[in-house]
Amino acid sequence: MINYKGKVAARRLYEEFGLSSSHDFEVEDLVHARDIIYEEKALPHSDGRIVFGKSKAMISINSEIQSAGRKRFTIAHELGHYEMHRGCKLPEDTPLTLDYFKHGSQEYEANEFATELLMPEHEFRSFVQDRAFSPDLLREIAAYFNTSITSSAFRYLQIGPHPLFLFYSRNRNLVYWKNSPNYYLTVKDIIRLPVPDDSVAMEFYAHQTIYSQEESAQEIVKSTWFETRGYDDNAPFYEYAIVTKNYNTVLSVVWED
Repeated sequence: MINYKGKVAARRLYEEFGLSSSHDFEVEDLVHARDIIYEEKALPHSDGRIVFGKSKAMISINSEIQSAGRKRFTIAHELGHYEMHRGCKLPEDTPLTLDYFKHGSQEYEANEFATELLMPEHEFRSFVQDRAFSPDLLREIAAYFNTSITSSAFRYLQIGPHPLFLFYSRNRNLVYWKNSPNYYLTVKDIIRLPVPDDSVAMEFYAHQTIYSQEESAQEIVKSTWFETRGYDDNAPFYEYAIVTKNYNTVLSVVWED
């Protein structure tokens, strides 16, 4: 069963405050409107956290986050916890919980809340309509909605018009993968095993290679990530590796023309 709790909570907030666009508010203002104590400070190994007291809650955001979009998504994620999980004991949030591969219902719901709050479905669909998919488009989405490149990739996977696969790896090993709705290919059985030797992800793990923006769409063959059974081994696919060096993770965005 699909969990829509986060989406419903975000839309309820839009209705409550009379918002119609993601540009109608600063997410910090919504935090203050809920009378939540807000602070930015150094949080080793954590992007953000929320603590519930007897009468108030406090959101702490890592002051060392460099990306404004990542910071904004983290604040929205913590606000989602406040809207839906008050009274629960929650772990600190890192890129590992903010990248959608955390399957605990509370983290999934907070990510869905932040996604719908910052990139409302109707507004997102309008922005990407009739636009060719590319890494540049993901960067434009992140800039327009002022959110992270990773959350932009996941939002596009959910409702974007061009089908994608996302492969999330850490310390060389594949953790999980996701595909756009109704886009099915047989992925190699490598969960918890090293990413393919000929993948862009492995170029980072083996050689610390990070491509420039101009070269970020690297051509690969279908058999890099997918089973081909001897057919279409040379079909052109592309991989864009979104690297988080501090956590030694790669989100590989894979698509075909």
